[in-house]
Amino acid sequence: MLYRPSRPRTVVIMAAASLVLAGCGEEGPLLADGAKEPAKLEMTGPEVIQDPDGTGIEVSQRLYEASDVVVVADPSREDQMRAAALALELGAPMLVRHPGHEEAVDGEISRLGADRVIEVPGDTDTDDAAAIEAAEPVATDTLSDVAAIAAQEAAKPIDLILPPMLATDETSRAAAATARAAGAEIEVLAAADPRATSESMRTVSEQDTLALGRQFGSDEDYAARVALAGNGELPGGGGLVFPGRRMIALYGHPYGPELGVMGEQGPAEAAALAAEYASWYAPLDEQPVIPAFEVIASVASEFPGEDGNYSNETPAEDLVPYIDAILDAGGYAVIDLQPGQGNFLEQAKIYEELLKRPNVGLALDAEWKLNPGERPLSRIGSATAAEINEVADWLAQLVRDNNLPQKMLILHQFQLAMYPDRENIVTGQPELAWVLHADGHGVPGQKFETWDALRQDLDPAYFMAWKNFIDEDTPTFTPEDTYGTVDPRPWFVSYQ
Repeated sequence: MLYRPSRPRTVVIMAAASLVLAGCGEEGPLLADGAKEPAKLEMTGPEVIQDPDGTGIEVSQRLYEASDVVVVADPSREDQMRAAALALELGAPMLVRHPGHEEAVDGEISRLGADRVIEVPGDTDTDDAAAIEAAEPVATDTLSDVAAIAAQEAAKPIDLILPPMLATDETSRAAAATARAAGAEIEVLAAADPRATSESMRTVSEQDTLALGRQFGSDEDYAARVALAGNGELPGGGGLVFPGRRMIALYGHPYGPELGVMGEQGPAEAAALAAEYASWYAPLDEQPVIPAFEVIASVASEFPGEDGNYSNETPAEDLVPYIDAILDAGGYAVIDLQPGQGNFLEQAKIYEELLKRPNVGLALDAEWKLNPGERPLSRIGSATAAEINEVADWLAQLVRDNNLPQKMLILHQFQLAMYPDRENIVTGQPELAWVLHADGHGVPGQKFETWDALRQDLDPAYFMAWKNFIDEDTPTFTPEDTYGTVDPRPWFVSYQ
């Protein structure tokens, strides 16, 4: 059970009623019964409450000008969850005494003017000791701590209209408890981005919101992502490529079966097959699993061709039937480039009109990126960070200029030398979802060794992808193998 105050009930009610509200706007208009509508929290746009130390001080400062009661927890998880229950019951701010921040916490208590400070766990000889011991910590069941706190009833919300708030599991317990105790509705997202779900996209598009935690970035970062939330959803819901869905893709070329399973049949049949593959994985995942095509658009060649770049650029119109088919099936398409001696950016621009579609991404295959004088298969190709960055800049601008949802950008890799200065690749653009596709083949041990090597010192902005080779792997992984033994679970799985 939640804590019930040991003091007379009237004392607690008076304490809650005496809370003074921070950041209030003007009082609202009179209601039909003559009462005044509560004021709204003043907002000037999307805002992040950083709470960088996890003490909850900044949330308390933003929502409360004063409070007669404050709940203060020691850093342990159990103490924080117990304190959260007390704060929710009393409608009071919750703070945490993290090491090195004790003085700041005391300063916030002083600012609030609290005459009752409930310390958790507290000394056994204090007036609140019995009540603290009797209080049940917020129960999580299958929820995360933050989601469990957000799901609790706010017993004594403050007399102030609060904007919706967004949080993640990285949000501090104190921030979530203080906001919820004040009466805020909190959406807990899988990613620190307002495009994480269809619901959060609607929320931020309809009014100003507060985001709880420094994981949301600066106010400017958050506002930029809020603006992108108006650019539409992706198959499976939400406006982020990942998380929110996983993809199972067929790899290939429209001209025939030699380059992959996708081209072994016509567009409609290939889309149906991709949907069948995705259906194998759907029971294994809580997120939507959607079908995809990775369509080879430029094919590395042993012959120089008319332009001398040892890469055959397929006419964009020849790709359209396959792209149309997978999009009509509720899936996603990725255009794959094998540039030979050509240039990634120049080839990407050939397919600009296709990339303007909301559900079409781009893949760069450095295996087939060669220097002048080199031919395909003379060595494993490579690309510099500068080459990748110029494509990323162009693609992100394309998203902005055309009001598109976030777009996938895949880098294929199976050797470290393929991106010799990978650490200099600039990620983090809100318009792009970066994917590192480990596409080595062989026996399981070899594939796992490649997987682990590629993940060493990898920028956490990347989502990992896995390739199952139907003929070259021995054996080809089953869906259960792929999702059960590949760690972390890949977001994008392709079949070649």
